[in-house]
Amino acid sequence: MKLHTMTNTPGARSTPKRFGRGCGSGLGKTSGRGHKGQYARSGHKYRAAFEGGQMPLIRRLPKRGFTNALRGVWVPVNLGRLSVFADGTTVTPELLVEKGLASGRLDGIKILGGGVLKTKLTVQAHAFSAAAKAAIEAAGGSCETIGGAQPKG
Repeated sequence: MKLHTMTNTPGARSTPKRFGRGCGSGLGKTSGRGHKGQYARSGHKYRAAFEGGQMPLIRRLPKRGFTNALRGVWVPVNLGRLSVFADGTTVTPELLVEKGLASGRLDGIKILGGGVLKTKLTVQAHAFSAAAKAAIEAAGGSCETIGGAQPKG
């Protein structure tokens, strides 16, 4: 492939509107701005949510609740997803992130009981559901709760 042989995908680029090119174009004279008013003037700037001076919707709606920015977020991981590990593996939060089973934000990982676990694993996580703990121990594995700051969510 060479630069001179490259072409756009059909429909990827559309021809821009050409304003002020005569009355026959449909965009002549006032160039689609109508007659007079603030929107017809040059240099007029307005926000996307501007409602012509009316109280904006975002300010009319009631404000409720509170979002705590410092609150941690649990990252849930179901048991069925742990079946990618071989027998005898020690599953840590870092290993879960490396395999793509948990997101990079490690406020706390909670193992949940969804799915079936057939391999014997040592699972280290911040929390376990009762069903997950029972299933891991039934498969011959063990659960280790990691200490540290715990998310409240």
